[in-house]
Amino acid sequence: MHLVEQQQRVVMAEPETAAGAPAEPLVRPAPHRWIWYALGGGLPARHRGWVLHDTTTGTWWQRHVARSLVQVAIPIALVMALLPAPWGLRAAVAGGGLALAMLYSLAYMPEATENRVVKAGYPAGTATAVRDRAGLVRQQLESERKRAAAAKRAARYRERSGR
Repeated sequence: MHLVEQQQRVVMAEPETAAGAPAEPLVRPAPHRWIWYALGGGLPARHRGWVLHDTTTGTWWQRHVARSLVQVAIPIALVMALLPAPWGLRAAVAGGGLALAMLYSLAYMPEATENRVVKAGYPAGTATAVRDRAGLVRQQLESERKRAAAAKRAARYRERSGR
């Protein structure tokens, strides 16, 4: 198998649980349940594996930002609709609120994702451990890829120089 394909397969594979057992099945929640989950609610037990996947996949931080934007959408919409002020001021207030909300959301991103995993029934620290393990695997694969590329370059150099 080609090294890049192997790396993609490892990165995209389902995470393992903290005990090292195979991951639970990934049952994606329905849209209304996902909105509830994005707003901070819990999901039924059948979505437990998906919650771990959601908080540990390679795009976990983008998913966190999307959930944060869903949380902020309601107050921003209320400010834009109900604030008795000119549209420019409403937009400025909404923009400031959005900026502040995203600042706090990004500052507490690891803690917020851990809280979601704990709500799903995993021990605290599981999401961080799974992300760290996946990062180590990616680093090892990248090191192997670089070593193989360096060996190829060295072989080409030896061929050209006649050594």
